Amino acid sequence: MQNTHIINKIKELKARKNAVILAHNYERGEIQDIADFTGDSLGLSQQAVQQDADFIVFCGVHFMAESAAILSPDKTVLLPEINAGCPMASMVTAEALRAEKKKYPNAAVVCYVNSTAEVKAESDICCTSANAVEVVNSLDDEEILFVPDKNLADYVAQNSTKRIIPWKGYCPTHNHILVSDLARVKKAHPGAEVLAHPECRRDVLEMSDRVFSTTGMLEYARRSASGEFIIATENGILHKLKKDNPEKRFYCTSEFAVCPDMKAIDLDALLLSLERMQHVITVPEDVRVKAKLALDRMLAVKRSRQVL
Repeated sequence: MQNTHIINKIKELKARKNAVILAHNYERGEIQDIADFTGDSLGLSQQAVQQDADFIVFCGVHFMAESAAILSPDKTVLLPEINAGCPMASMVTAEALRAEKKKYPNAAVVCYVNSTAEVKAESDICCTSANAVEVVNSLDDEEILFVPDKNLADYVAQNSTKRIIPWKGYCPTHNHILVSDLARVKKAHPGAEVLAHPECRRDVLEMSDRVFSTTGMLEYARRSASGEFIIATENGILHKLKKDNPEKRFYCTSEFAVCPDMKAIDLDALLLSLERMQHVITVPEDVRVKAKLALDRMLAVKRSRQVL
């Protein structure tokens, strides 16, 4: 009953204040259920641009809310839990990246969207886990400084002839999914297809049947004839996978594949955010313009592919 009361209050405030609620695929199930849109970080930010709303309540982590602020400067972006950060995004700073760029003056800087606005502003082009290979291969440059995820950089290197110079960052949640975890679950469910996120280690990807972003996993699971899947990514995605495919079975690779930052927002925090209009996420205009340019360059690559 308590949750029903909170949910009703959230819906009432959302309508009264002309707000839209976005939730990442790794958020708590109850947050995904009350959101207007769920998806990956960039997809949600793009969705925010299209909405006729005054407020964007981004249920995710800090860099995601920043991306929404970069792409929607005319809207107020709220992050319900201000301390919801991303360990991987924190592993690279603009200052450190500037120093590294001096070591490789001929390299193009490709920045995974899981990064701060300041780092995006120091980059030539952004990428997502879904289009990283495509973005890198679209560039004329033969040397690529890839930040901040070493595992995604390695995956790109396996699918490109370019010289990839990886940053040393990583997602702790994905990096801690081990081959031993996957082998154990595969033994228990030998007929299940294994879908892995490219933020995982190479040996985990090599044991998997397919490598997808979160959006790719959701789309593939819906259309696949398989009835069982082992999912090697943050366990929050299982909520939507099961909801979208009630006739199919999904197994997590590890019960410990849980990002505490992605679980920081609950219904109480969401309600408080709407009541108090907190916490407002802003990006300095000079940083926003440069960061948006890197994102726009990435989106131009995607549009070119769609035209073809």
